[in-house]
Amino acid sequence: MSKYGSNFWDERYSKTEFVYGSSPNFFFKNVLDKLAPGKILFPGEGEGRNAVYAALNGWQVDAVDFSSQAKEKALQLALDNDIHINYEVIDLSDYKFKQNYYDVIAIIFLHLNTNVRHSIHSQVNKSLRYGGKLILEVFEKEQLGKTSGGPQNLEMLYSIEEMKKDFVNMKIELIEKKNVFIDESDHHRGEAVVIRLIAVKS
Repeated sequence: MSKYGSNFWDERYSKTEFVYGSSPNFFFKNVLDKLAPGKILFPGEGEGRNAVYAALNGWQVDAVDFSSQAKEKALQLALDNDIHINYEVIDLSDYKFKQNYYDVIAIIFLHLNTNVRHSIHSQVNKSLRYGGKLILEVFEKEQLGKTSGGPQNLEMLYSIEEMKKDFVNMKIELIEKKNVFIDESDHHRGEAVVIRLIAVKS
């Protein structure tokens, strides 16, 4: 069983400051800024930095996480920005994804055990409408041992091959393994190895 359960995240998110900052993820922002607003889902959204950015730019936002502390901070961030987001606290394994509904689904540094990951990624494909996009950034397996973020568990870090298999039914517009410098918070700072993916349901 992974140590990264709801209690782990509730404790991490219980601090006053935003654990991963309140600004959106760089890659996500750059991709979203090129798209017309619609319906967007954030599985494993945490404290709401990306969801709030999307709502500020006219998107209808649904967010999911299993941390109640994360929801409280996300809703406060939304309130501070005078916008609204829908936020549900539930384990993603139990979450009922809407079918053929979303224009975009954003997965940003959501790391799951293999059996759960396969199931969630399959649901992501079904939940997108035709022509809808997946925006994904996660830590690659070479992130193991680095202090710039991500679980120190090889199974919960990803490879390009795994992402291609998980989203084999989608048209991949971009997939790359990239060495980057991230500066989002004390928990996400330094040289890192990530996978960036943009895929379309077709």
